Formats: sequence, C-alpha cells, structure tokens
Amino acid sequence: MKIKKILALAVALTSVFAVAGCGSTGDSSSKVSTVKKVKVEDTQEIETIPDDAQKTIRWMGTYDLNPNEKKGEDKSVEMTLFNNKGGKVEYTRVTDSEKFDQLASAIMAQQNVPDIFKYEWMAFPAQVLKDMYQPVDDIVNFDDPLWADVKTTADKFVMGGKHYVAPISFTVGTLMMYDQDVIDAEGLDDPYELYQNGEWNWDNWYDMMSEFVSNAPADVERFGINGWFQTQVIQQTGKTMVNYDGEKFTNNINDPDIERAEDLLYQVGKNNLVNGNWLGNAKQALKDGNLLFYCMGTWAMTGNNGPSDADTWRVVPVPSDPNTDEKYMTSDMTAYMWVRGSTAKEAVKCWYECCRMANTDETYKENGKEKFLNANPNWTEDMYQVIVDCSSSEYNQVFDYGYGISSTMSDDNANEDGNCVTRKLYEYTNKADENGKQFSWTELRESYSATVDAELKTINDAVVAFNKKNS
Repeated sequence: MKIKKILALAVALTSVFAVAGCGSTGDSSSKVSTVKKVKVEDTQEIETIPDDAQKTIRWMGTYDLNPNEKKGEDKSVEMTLFNNKGGKVEYTRVTDSEKFDQLASAIMAQQNVPDIFKYEWMAFPAQVLKDMYQPVDDIVNFDDPLWADVKTTADKFVMGGKHYVAPISFTVGTLMMYDQDVIDAEGLDDPYELYQNGEWNWDNWYDMMSEFVSNAPADVERFGINGWFQTQVIQQTGKTMVNYDGEKFTNNINDPDIERAEDLLYQVGKNNLVNGNWLGNAKQALKDGNLLFYCMGTWAMTGNNGPSDADTWRVVPVPSDPNTDEKYMTSDMTAYMWVRGSTAKEAVKCWYECCRMANTDETYKENGKEKFLNANPNWTEDMYQVIVDCSSSEYNQVFDYGYGISSTMSDDNANEDGNCVTRKLYEYTNKADENGKQFSWTELRESYSATVDAELKTINDAVVAFNKKNS
C-alpha cells in the first residue's frame, strides 16, 4: 500500500474537518451534508487588522479553509475569529502531487505568491534551505502567553537562529479504530479499557491480534491490522531515524530501541497479521468483522467514513512501548508556513493568532468539540476525548527530520517505487517490497545506511552555506 502524506485535522479539534488525505478508491471525504451551526463569540484579545494593511491572505493548498456553504458546512472557529477581525482567505487549489512545484514556481516568478502554505514534512529543513519561506519571529512572540507552551517545539525548527514554524496545535497522527462487538464476540480484552488503565502496549496489541487471527474459522481469512501504523509504533520509543541538535543532522538508525521496534514489526508482518491492501477508510475496513484494527488518520474514520447508527466502534491510540513510562505520540502538527515574498504581514499575524486562540481558549475549544460531535453524531464523547488526550502536553510530540531532508530521503513522489528512504526504513520490516521481499532490520539498515549518510552530508553542507549567507 502506498500512503502519501497523511493529513489529519485542518486545525486540530476546532474545524469540522477541512481535511486532505491519501488517494483512495473509497470515500475519502470526511464532510457531511449539513451540520448544526455553532455560534462563536468574538474576542478582544486579538487586534483587528489595521485599515491600511492588506486584509486578504492567499492560501495555497489541497483543501479550502473556507466552509462550503452549498454543503451546509459550519465555519471553523479560527475562520470566524479571523473574519471578525477583518480578514479574508482567498483559496488557490493545488493537487497533492503538484503542490510543491506550484509553490516553487509562484515564488520564483513572484506572481500570485501565496501568503501561507501548510506545514508539511518537506518544509523543514529542505524547503527552508531553498528560501521558500520566511522566518516568523517578526510576527510571533514565543514568550507571549498565547505561544509560550509551543516554544519548545518551535525551537526544534530553528535555522540560522530564526524560527520558521509557529505551531498552532498538535493532533494525534493516527488512531486505531475497532469494533467493540467483535472484541466481545472473541472474548478479547477491551483495548479502550487497557488504554484507560495505562496497560495498552505492544505486548497486549500483538497477543490480541495473534489470538484473533488464529481463531478464524476454516473458510475465513482474518487480519490483525490494516493502515498506517509502522512509523507510529517505532516512534513510541521516542526515537527517530534522523536527529537534529539545531546545527547538524545526524544518522540514528543504529539506535537499539529502533532495532527493538523494527524486530516487533518484522514479526507482525511475518506472522501474516497485516492486511497490506488499501482499504480506503474505516467503513470499508471494518464492515465484515475480519479485521481487528484499522489504523489511520481521523479523516478516514469521520463523516461519511465513520461509524453508522448501529455501529459500536471505539478508538485507541497506537499502543505504547512497554519498556518506557514516557508518553510519546507521532505528531500531526498544524502550522502555516509564511511564504517568501508575502507582504501580508499583519493579516498573517492575525490568522496565526486566531488559530492559536481557537486551540487554547477553553470556550473556543468547547465550540470545536461541539462542531466535531455535530458533524460526527456516532462518535461518542469518550472517543473524542481520546483525540484530545493524545494531542495534549502529556505526550511528547515526535517529529522525524528524515521526512524533510531531500527528495530521496523524504519525498514519495520523487522515488520510482513511490516510497522514500525514510518511509522504507520505517515500514519495510513489516511488509514486502515490490519484489515480494520482507527485510529484517539488519538487512534494511545495511541497505540504506550509506544513502542516509550521503543525504545528511549534503543537507549539512547546505545548512552551513545557509547560515553563512544569512549571518
């Protein structure tokens, strides 16, 4: 299965899912035709955009930040606040496969340059080093109470002493959805209860899948897991393939905790617990009761992709590493890059602040919850709370710079087989490559170690040149 960039909530927990995901043959829309509108009060804590300033910001993306009124969509909290402050968002649509090329062309030509572009893995360091974005320090004060709790993360995206990413929010990248009726029928422990008790870990997950698959009737093929979970399982160790200390990127694929996680994934694949086909969404994946867990971003299990009235589905996070007491989460960070050439300084500043306010003020967070549950009536409050808890500061948010190094290391679309090297390092011990081979971690590491070293040397040379130019 080829999975491109997974995007979860457009702005975590505040929007009614203006979301893009991987290409699929299923219904990837997480929209519903009509939702009950939720009133959002204005705030005096954000200044109105000055009359003499540019008030419209151009957004280039694969989805519109504005609601589709023809479909009865509710306006997001942040968009409501932004409109109240005089701001408007003009949408320029791009496809997933062409978005980076179109952004680069606009910047180079200095024509129709967008003001904001969604943070994605390739933004840092690769696109920052290509001068595609400008630092945000002039419009964001990370010592201000509105931003103080994301400063630690923002400091991870510093180049040449300047911040290039202003984190808006963090959302759990993927969840595991399952059918409670299936769990009960098989006599398995409830994953949600294990999670609530702090006992949901690799060991329980593996044993549960093994029992479910081994108990299949003679004429039925069962699987334990489908979707995108390999990266998340490995990062439950808190380790990543590439590290960055603010000055230099280093190779970390020899870390023993990564090896331990890779060995687990190898066994999961070897024992035929994985359905490697593209199933599209939760509705398709769970419909016949022969798959225990479906792991994907929330876009694939909400709206038209989510549970129906009669379903008894639940969600849990990816199981934790039993060897650590720390809580880690593969983060889907919402942030908007300030594009090089944008002159809408005051409007972009206002948009950032509206987005942050929507994610930090308790009243607005409650507005976001109400919007979500209105749009997803068969999600329970307990299910929603899993998203909230796993996106909270209780968890250490994990980012791997390996997804932002280069085309070879980081861009699936630039690789002939549709999988970048970083993705292969995370996933190929768990599934077969195009030739049908499942790699052990030792084989996989030896196959790509030299490539990783070479790509990191190139990017580190670029960092030195960038810092020298901007010093």
